[in-house]
Amino acid sequence: MMAITLDGYVARKDHSLDWLIKQNTADEDHGFAEFLDNIDVIVMGSGSYRTVLGFDAWPYEKPVVVLSNSLTSEDVPPELSDKVEVVKLSPQELMAEMESRGWQRIYVDGGAIVQSFLKLGLIEDFKLAIVPILLGDGIRLFGDLSSDVDLELTHTKAFSSGLVELRYKVT
Repeated sequence: MMAITLDGYVARKDHSLDWLIKQNTADEDHGFAEFLDNIDVIVMGSGSYRTVLGFDAWPYEKPVVVLSNSLTSEDVPPELSDKVEVVKLSPQELMAEMESRGWQRIYVDGGAIVQSFLKLGLIEDFKLAIVPILLGDGIRLFGDLSSDVDLELTHTKAFSSGLVELRYKVT
């Protein structure tokens, strides 16, 4: 599940998620915990990893694989060494590695990573949480594409907070 602004951004240019934290309503469950229960592993890039590393507490119990050409295992704090792995693989190599480990439901998180996986046809479905805010600038979830990506809407849900959940299957 990717949280995006109504104008399509996943983060500010500096990778900040202050807009998302500000919009979060503790009294309303938007289904993120249930979503995480149904995945095997989280894959993110170095920008997303650095952002999450700056949170007060590490938010994930699931294994996290950081796909990066700039980070190494030394960039993982000792307390996360059993939860986070840094790899320098292509998206295709990473997917083969995930499959060899028996991981089938992979949550790809972060604008650049989602874009690279999408361009290679490695995304089967999307679960988007549209947050009712406009940033006007930032890191887009979807960048330039060489061809259209057809989607089939499979689910919608609106929350009283104004957040709207959309699920799409890539056709």
